Amino acid sequence: MEALPRESIVDVLESRLREDILAGRHPAGSYLPPERTLADGYGVTRTTLKHAFGRLAQAGLLETRHGVGTRVRDYARLGGADLLPMLVRHSPEWISEIFEVRRSIGALIAERAATRATGEQLSGLQTLLESVATAESGDGVQLADIEVHRALARATGNRVYVLLTNTLFNAYLPVRTMLAGPFADPRTAHDRLAPIVSAVVAGERDAARRAAEAYLTATERIMLEGLT
Repeated sequence: MEALPRESIVDVLESRLREDILAGRHPAGSYLPPERTLADGYGVTRTTLKHAFGRLAQAGLLETRHGVGTRVRDYARLGGADLLPMLVRHSPEWISEIFEVRRSIGALIAERAATRATGEQLSGLQTLLESVATAESGDGVQLADIEVHRALARATGNRVYVLLTNTLFNAYLPVRTMLAGPFADPRTAHDRLAPIVSAVVAGERDAARRAAEAYLTATERIMLEGLT
């Protein structure tokens, strides 16, 4: 059993402000009301408000200029992929766009891995694939599957692919338990993933790309069914 998270007043205020920003109630480029006005409106102290502002500034949603005020950043124009987990929490509609990128990037990674992987990386991939089949729970299968994809990204020899893979998986975190459909049965999950690893190990780039496209399309369909 896991302990339930305890929300502080700063957590609650941060969440409220974040939703107001993402919903457009505080438009990009606009300045928030003065701190005293906001603090009074939310029934919190200015210290609590400053803590919440600090978190939202770190998340890329706000910027504070001393003597000027706190402005809402244009995150859609200036933000990075690190905002995705937050955006998914705000609206699950982002998932379909993430899946589109997942399909194209995943297929390209498999193709690159087939021509660039070292012998040691190929051996590691096969070991990780077997871990999918021997996982003892759906959650364990899902985590083992993720490690196979991380290993495929590393096998490209391109660290940017690794970071992109990490970013996409991080984007799933807010709704990961609702995306567990493809991982309910360890053997089925293994067999679905195996053609990618087999093609990569054989050095067949076109087959690896096709296998990845088939895998990503099939698992996306199952995961979207879980969300609905």
